[in-house]
Amino acid sequence: MKKTYLLSIVIMLLFSCSSFAAPLAENPDVASNIRLMTSWIESKMAYEDIPGLAIGVVRGDETVWAQGFGSTERGGGDQVDSQTLFRIASISKLFTSIAALKLRDEGRLRLDDPVAQHLEWFDIQNRFEDAPPITVRHLLTHTSGLPREAAYPYWTDFKFPSREQIIEALPGQQTAYPSETKWKYSNLGLTIAGEVVQAAAGEPYAEYVRENILEPLGMSSTLIYIESDNPKLARGYSRKMVDDSRFATPFTESNGLTPAANFSTCLDDFAKFAKWQLRLREKGGEEVLKASTLKEMQRVHWLFPSWTGGWGLGFSVSHTDKRDIIGHGGHVSGYRSRFSLSPKEKLSVFVMMTVDDGDASEFVDMAYTLLAPAITAAAEGKESVSESEQPDPALSRYVGKYSDIWGDSEVMIYKGKLALIFPQAKNPLTSMLKLSSAGEHRFMIDGSGGAETGEYLSFEMNPDGSVKRYKLGENYTDKK
Repeated sequence: MKKTYLLSIVIMLLFSCSSFAAPLAENPDVASNIRLMTSWIESKMAYEDIPGLAIGVVRGDETVWAQGFGSTERGGGDQVDSQTLFRIASISKLFTSIAALKLRDEGRLRLDDPVAQHLEWFDIQNRFEDAPPITVRHLLTHTSGLPREAAYPYWTDFKFPSREQIIEALPGQQTAYPSETKWKYSNLGLTIAGEVVQAAAGEPYAEYVRENILEPLGMSSTLIYIESDNPKLARGYSRKMVDDSRFATPFTESNGLTPAANFSTCLDDFAKFAKWQLRLREKGGEEVLKASTLKEMQRVHWLFPSWTGGWGLGFSVSHTDKRDIIGHGGHVSGYRSRFSLSPKEKLSVFVMMTVDDGDASEFVDMAYTLLAPAITAAAEGKESVSESEQPDPALSRYVGKYSDIWGDSEVMIYKGKLALIFPQAKNPLTSMLKLSSAGEHRFMIDGSGGAETGEYLSFEMNPDGSVKRYKLGENYTDKK
């Protein structure tokens, strides 16, 4: 009896140990590709003069990678970190849409309710007499036919109107299309959706969103209203001018357009927002929303003519051969952001940056290119090709950044072996030169090296044993 009991304990321990999974970031392939992505981001920021950027990658309920780059002010400030705040602009619309669907599930509104049923002041000149009444659903899918903006030049003078001013000016505006006929993105439409949320909830919009979405998700650092002097807020900058200069953009308070554009958040909170969605989609149940409601929001309700995507209830939906992406982007003076979620890979990527002309989608796309395959393989328990390859410690002496008149390069250890990358390349993975030892400080470029295949790369050393430069063919590149 005693032996049987001890055997049971041993079996339980074995099973508990075998079920333990190391964090995905510790997988050699994932770690190698994070290093590659890091080098590419640093190069992009240097050459495009991007002061600050934050990127997060979440798989299921795990933050695989979250890192801040640059600083909160151009030429100074603090290092961007996981608590640095960025304006996320139109991603605010997701919280407004979630609030509307939560109220729908509570029976306090219906998606096909005419907006005027909730807002007696909703009165805009309808150019199309036979158009159906504008509904809550139309607002969330951007098919209301409403103008893009309220009747003020706030993207020019940065003076955003109050809700009272928006309401007062609405009768002087006209619909652009009949409802239900075309997709037309509208900040005014989601602003009106926020007013519907406030009316149906019977309390101020910000209070309802904070109490029913932000607080339950633990998003304590996410702010619906933010002061310009908040010490955690990264400063936003203009597009690069003709003389390559940038200037700090005016701080904007969206005022009456808050439901469409005014939220600010950080990496830590963005990760919570992403994990909530992945968790609810995977496990079901109810957390803020019912799982079925979130999935309803994240499927196509309006299909684009190209059939490559469309719009859900608040969320954009796009289709590619590799994956479907659910998400939203944001742009307000000085800030760009992008949130994306891949149901197939149970993966989310989000990027925030502090320039008007930054392409946040480019950083998201590169994360899917470089990181998603390795993360998915590691999560599914597939053996990494570099699992058993421990790099020779002596290789670390060659690692670093190099530069010549033609461009920059970097030597890194990638999947256990030495590799030369060109971070300015469109895809640093496909331009990588893999190096195999061919003698002291000498390496041969393997078959993936294109024109350089079969040639040698040699490192020239300083008297103290550090690397001075490398020689590729007959040409030299100095170590930075």
